[in-house]
Amino acid sequence: MKLMGMKNKFESSHPKFVSFIKNVAARGVSEGDILEVTIARADGEKTTANIRVTADDVELINDLKNLRS
Repeated sequence: MKLMGMKNKFESSHPKFVSFIKNVAARGVSEGDILEVTIARADGEKTTANIRVTADDVELINDLKNLRS
């Protein structure tokens, strides 16, 4: 129950991010796609990492989706 409340609070605090995740989830992630994350710190420092999605990654993502069902 606490986790659901935290999820709802996150969704109301960050609606653009939630919309982004829903759009990505609707389209799915395919082998060869590149996932990139950038953290921009308050002091201006940026750190970026990325991966090229493999077939194993797609399988993992699908398995995680199935856990929710």
